[in-house]
Amino acid sequence: MEKELIENERLIIQALVYGIIFLVLVTTGLILFFHYSRRKIVAKELEKAALKLENQQKILETSITIQERERKRIAQDLHDAISSKLNIVSLSTNVLLLDKTITKKQHKTLEQILEITTGTLESSRRIAHNLLPPILDEFGLKSALEELFEEYIANTNIDIESNIEEPSELSKANQLHLFRIIQELINNSIRHGEANELVIYMEQTKTGFLLRYQDNGKGFTYKEVTDKPGIGLQNIKSRVKILKGKLKIDSTKNSGSQFIIRCDYEE
Repeated sequence: MEKELIENERLIIQALVYGIIFLVLVTTGLILFFHYSRRKIVAKELEKAALKLENQQKILETSITIQERERKRIAQDLHDAISSKLNIVSLSTNVLLLDKTITKKQHKTLEQILEITTGTLESSRRIAHNLLPPILDEFGLKSALEELFEEYIANTNIDIESNIEEPSELSKANQLHLFRIIQELINNSIRHGEANELVIYMEQTKTGFLLRYQDNGKGFTYKEVTDKPGIGLQNIKSRVKILKGKLKIDSTKNSGSQFIIRCDYEE
């Protein structure tokens, strides 16, 4: 009888042990199943997010390409359809001014027409240049930026200190992106920051380039640029992405702003 009790206890303990082992194995299997299922779900979500980002990047690049194409078309129209006709008006007015038979009043009117035509021609040239700087294709980024700085210095109260080292491996398309970034930064400094001093340094690195841009304007807070980023800043960020660069912004109220753009070709 006692042997039977001992045997029954042994069988019960054995059954419990096997039951516990079975439960552990089932639990472990369920944990592993959910773990790998979760990993697959996360991997799928990451894949979807990567595709979404890739599509956004393609849309962004297409949008900016269309924007540049439209700028080129408008610049061409300004040159062909407007500037050429204004030149004819200017030449005709100069011919009429040489006529000795016209009255003083007519002479004065012709001088006014010539003055307006000359001013409009200059404005048209400046707009076309801003839309598509011809010097960029002909002489490169450094020359185009130096001319841009000279125009701002001549036509505004801004003072620009610059030292530009042109990146040697930058394509023409990417040179234009970088030109637009700096152009937009200057516009923002003048319009929104009310700055009157700029420091712009660009140097070539072993793997790319580094751009440092600083102004003495009103500055802004991080919240301002994240909650309500302006179109100008959005364009800058978009072009930096196309260049596969990194943008660092450092600004506080009444302390100016600094933008650092680093681009590595090998990344």
